[in-house]
This record gives sequence, C-alpha cells and structure tokens, in this order.
Amino acid sequence: MADKQTIMIVDDDRNIAQLIRLLLEREGYAITTCERGDEALKAFTAASPDLLLLDIMLPGMDGWQVCRAVRQHSAVPIIMLSAKDETFDKVLGLELGADDYITKPFDNKELVARVKAVLRRSVPAESEPDAISWPGLSVSLNKYEVQFRGRQLEMPPKELELLYFLASHKNRVFTREQLLEQVWGFDFFGDSRTVDQHIKRLREKLSGSEEFGWQIKTVWGVGYKFEVQ
Repeated sequence: MADKQTIMIVDDDRNIAQLIRLLLEREGYAITTCERGDEALKAFTAASPDLLLLDIMLPGMDGWQVCRAVRQHSAVPIIMLSAKDETFDKVLGLELGADDYITKPFDNKELVARVKAVLRRSVPAESEPDAISWPGLSVSLNKYEVQFRGRQLEMPPKELELLYFLASHKNRVFTREQLLEQVWGFDFFGDSRTVDQHIKRLREKLSGSEEFGWQIKTVWGVGYKFEVQ
C-alpha cells in the first residue's frame, strides 16, 4: 500500500533483522534491510524510510558513524540497537541525534511500542503550530530551520527540537528529566549531561539574545526555561 510507513533495519545479525521484520510487518509497516554500515547511507537514500533502526556494531562503518552521517542531511527518526547497556553509550546516541536506544535482547512488544511512539512523535500534531517566533528568532519544525538575527543557523534536529519546545513554553521551568522525556522521548535513565550539553551549544549559537528580551536561563537546582522579559 502506498500509505505504508517504511522502516529500514541496519543489522548484520540476520536472525535479529528477520525477527524485527516479522514483528513490524505484522503491524503493517514496509521493511527494508541492510547488513553493512558502509552500505547503509546509499541504502537509506534509496529507501527514503520513515524510521531507521540502527545497530551499533556493524561491518564497514559502525552505527555511531552512520547516525552522524544521516543527521548531516536528514531528520528521520533513528532508534539505536545495541547489546551495550552502559549509560555512556545511551548518552552518546542521544548526542549524535538518535531518538531512542534499545538494548538487546529486547522484549518484542516493547520494541514495537517504542517504534510506534517514535513515529508518532516525528509527526507534529495538527493542532500544534509548526513554527514559533520571538524577536530576532524564528524556529520552524516543518522546515527544520532556525533563523536568528536574520540569518539561518546550522542546527542538529535535537537542538532545534529542544529550542522549539522551550520557546513554546515561555517562562516555564523544566527539569532535565522532563526535557529528556519531552524532546527525546526517553524515560530518564540516570544521566542528564546530554541536556546540559545541548543547552550549552544553543546558548553559544544564540549569543546576545538578551538584547531581544529573551534568553535560555538556568534555574539553579531545577532546570532550564525560555525566559521572556
């Protein structure tokens, strides 16, 4: 069917790839697969998937490198798959632009549920505006563009989404855990460094925003807010 969403699985373990294919085809998704990291980018371009399920340990090029390369030109949702359960790996995945991180072995129902959740989050609700503006600033989710001082900023998807979320809730304070859940869709797993690092990069890119009457402000001991004077 033309309206089927396409999911691309990149995993060199054929048994796991086949299992995921069966699980997701049962849910009505179209599936395409690739076994090598160094072939994944070409396959990704050819398939134009709606979501990428990406293993970390791959021949030719690892999943981290593939994720970084995809994020240079696409905001398509990415779920990392890995046998590694260390917090460092999860944080690295988030920082590179992944939308979720699933460890192997995984529960079949949980994997399907998380795929559906990430796909839902990737489509803005019809009732929600896809752009927001403040003096000197414009953020568009539809175009994935940020304009500041009349110039377009280069900004990875998660930075843009974090900025959009904060700017959509002026003067409201959010904890790091809340931002992880709202922007990345993760249940908080014990390390909020990725939020701090994304905020730091946003501040660098939006330097001087105070002259327009707004700024991303730290509320010590709590979290962050988009403060408007």
